[in-house]
Amino acid sequence: MITSEQEALRGWFTGRLPEGLYSELVEITVDREEITVIGRIPPPELADGVSEAEREAAVEGRIAEFRERTRESRMAVAREAERRYGRKVSWGAECDGLRGLFTTVSAPVMTRLRQPERQVLDTLVEAGVARSRSEALGWCVRLVQKHSESWLDELRDSLENVRRLRAQGPDA
Repeated sequence: MITSEQEALRGWFTGRLPEGLYSELVEITVDREEITVIGRIPPPELADGVSEAEREAAVEGRIAEFRERTRESRMAVAREAERRYGRKVSWGAECDGLRGLFTTVSAPVMTRLRQPERQVLDTLVEAGVARSRSEALGWCVRLVQKHSESWLDELRDSLENVRRLRAQGPDA
């Protein structure tokens, strides 16, 4: 999605989200199937000196409470956005450094793998890292994403420039 379209999408959600739903809109991520909207919510008030385990549990509880309390209003916005943009809408909340995602899309992706690649997936399954080849492939993608995020960011920026230049081309 080119930058102006992404900005328009962010603007639409900023204007359309119910007042006070989030204290801040943190991130909107878009691909061909899904729009993910993540906003910040206020942390729970805790007594001084609580343990890290208690703080983390309280934050997880706050995210779960937010999810249930705002479900109806979020779904109304999602239905409208899905009609408008032709993609499913997923939601998330960030609270005190912890992020929770709600009902994200799991899109099937067809791929052809040669035997050496299939053997990698089968090894992950046999070792108990994954329950299936599909789960093993997802694990591999997450591993690459984790270890090459700066390279992927640079690649995304380059793709954005290609899209912008195509839009300015003679056939535009």
